Amino acid sequence: MRAGLRPVQAIIAAPTALFLVALTAMLLRHPDVSFYEIDRVAFLLLVVGVTVRAVVMRQRLLVMERATWPMIGLTLLAVASVIGQPFDNRTWCLLAAKFLVPFALFHLAGLVFREERRLRQFEIFALVVLAYLCFTAIAFLVGAKSLIYPRFILDESLGYHVDRARGPLLQAVANGVSLNMLGVLALHAFLRGRIRGVRAAVLLASLPVAILATMTRAVWLSFAVSVVVLIIRAHNRRLRRICVAVTMVGTLGLLITLSFDDQRRALTERLQESGPLDFRKAVYTGGWQMFLEKPITGWGINQMPAELARHVSGYKEKELYPHNTYLELLVEHGVFGLALYGWLMWEILRLGRGLVPRAEREGFLNQQFYGVWPVLLGIYWVNAALVVMNYQFVNGLLFAMAGMLAAQRRRARCDLERDAASMRAVGVSAV
Repeated sequence: MRAGLRPVQAIIAAPTALFLVALTAMLLRHPDVSFYEIDRVAFLLLVVGVTVRAVVMRQRLLVMERATWPMIGLTLLAVASVIGQPFDNRTWCLLAAKFLVPFALFHLAGLVFREERRLRQFEIFALVVLAYLCFTAIAFLVGAKSLIYPRFILDESLGYHVDRARGPLLQAVANGVSLNMLGVLALHAFLRGRIRGVRAAVLLASLPVAILATMTRAVWLSFAVSVVVLIIRAHNRRLRRICVAVTMVGTLGLLITLSFDDQRRALTERLQESGPLDFRKAVYTGGWQMFLEKPITGWGINQMPAELARHVSGYKEKELYPHNTYLELLVEHGVFGLALYGWLMWEILRLGRGLVPRAEREGFLNQQFYGVWPVLLGIYWVNAALVVMNYQFVNGLLFAMAGMLAAQRRRARCDLERDAASMRAVGVSAV
């Protein structure tokens, strides 16, 4: 009997490990890959482990935040549209990647990352992933493809942008937004002294080179804007100097890249290429026509690719993608869907305006993190306008950090209530 309970005890005792393993599975397994759905297994183990642990420790399993309500609304809209369609595994995978998994991680993160020790483990995980993505991108850039793992990254039959550093997400923009967000976390860790010396210098210096390796103008633009915003908004002179240094390294990396004929030709072609812009203009026009046909109810989840191909002329593909998260929400779920999403993003932004608990003022979620939170969201929002955020890892990473902030706000409120109770007690005793 005891032997049978040991796996359950192990799952309950290691919620942080379960959470990070689930994020790792989401990073290394893209929906297009014909592979055993290890990410679903890891996510299910996480849900079961955290739920059982909360019951055993008598924790409140679901805390209703202001952000919870638009999440519920979006999920109901998406599920209602899926139920009315014939079963399609791809549609359910998209539903999970865009709504179910990130919304669940938002609430699970608040239960798991309640201590500074666990938050530091998440920070270490983020730094390790950043180092891996940078290494993979630079290896692709210099042609050292034998060093790239998993090998499906190089499979031309999977995903998009086989000629760019697309990473395990198999999409250059998704890889770029991950690098950008994790890079901001690395800056935050450096300022807190979590990484120092050679390791910090190598990691931060490799970031702009990895961004360059994505060969994607949108990624370059969002990275440049995020660095400029950090320089302008930073009240920390050290942060400004680091951002300037990163900019200089990126410029140096660009000059070195331009010294090679093949890379210079590739960069020049990317800058001069107008085909993607014409394509986006066509699909945006077709998507708007679809919206006008069903502005209230929308077309339903995963119905846009096939229908968009019928609304856009000049392209022979059977399926076309909008390359815009907001347009897809508007077309698939109507004005109510986009309004709910706007409400959700507003509530997520507001989480960075809370108080910092006394125990966290020198920790991961300190006042400095609150300062970079709008930058992290801005990176996500800008790139969401250029690609549909169907990537579990990107969504999961953002919503997990939002869940951590929500839990921190609850702890800060508890601190204030305890302080108020102590003051009342002192006043009563004085009387």
